[in-house]
Amino acid sequence: MLGIGDDCAILEPTPGAKLLVTTDMLMDGRHFRLDEDGAEAVGYKAMGVNVSDIAAMAGVPLAAVVSVSLPRVGAAEIARGLHAGLRRMADRFGVDLVGGDTNAWDGPLVVNVTVLGEATSRGAVLRSGARPGDVVCVTGPLGGSLFRGRHLRPEPRVKEALALHEAIPIRAMIDISDGLSSDLGHILEESGGLGAVLDLDRLPIHSDARDLAEEDGTPAYLHALNDGEDFELCVAIDRDDAILLRNLTGLHRIHPVGEIVSEPGLRLRRNDGSMEPILPAGFDHLRGVEA
Repeated sequence: MLGIGDDCAILEPTPGAKLLVTTDMLMDGRHFRLDEDGAEAVGYKAMGVNVSDIAAMAGVPLAAVVSVSLPRVGAAEIARGLHAGLRRMADRFGVDLVGGDTNAWDGPLVVNVTVLGEATSRGAVLRSGARPGDVVCVTGPLGGSLFRGRHLRPEPRVKEALALHEAIPIRAMIDISDGLSSDLGHILEESGGLGAVLDLDRLPIHSDARDLAEEDGTPAYLHALNDGEDFELCVAIDRDDAILLRNLTGLHRIHPVGEIVSEPGLRLRRNDGSMEPILPAGFDHLRGVEA
């Protein structure tokens, strides 16, 4: 059994069976804006972020339960939109909606989704197995997800995770929800306080991040490191396996971006070989909360 500290909890209801359990709560004004985004988009995202957690463990999503607190004004219409969005994402990944709870109140919309999945015969992948010398990879371009609403359209990398897990041993994996700098930091911490060096010239930067950089003046690579809600996967794999991946059909989306090192901390290596520290600056769920 695995409890708090990874993308999913792991339960063993019968010998050999590995049940994955993940849950996420989304709140109007914090994770979305209902008046701007619409209820269907909120439902789609709420289901997607949970399916992405199952992907981060290289699992297969199975079923979901959903609990919502609806604003009293417009509750029925909001509920219909939410259900449509939840169902659309669930159907894409074969997830059955099997229950939940609904309430109405005078506050904003709150949506909580719990997804159940199962590990394959190769087992679940944790955050905690990275080793010095491992290659750090990501499954797609990063940054700028808020710029054109991509944060509302997550693409959980279930197929990519399963294909990668089948092809090679994965040392550690996490989905990029809070930003690469923060989420890779979780792998480093859970793997015993390791460090990593990321190569600037190998960092896949999304076109949205480049366009946003022109608008707000923040370098595009910082958007790629810190923006979050990309819902790509960050993976640590053995160096020899990383070489093997180059020749495997269907895994061309895996981008090597750096390496795990024994010295703690996260650093960026520029094209001239110079290093600079990277301070994790991704999304903080408790920012602004008083102790």
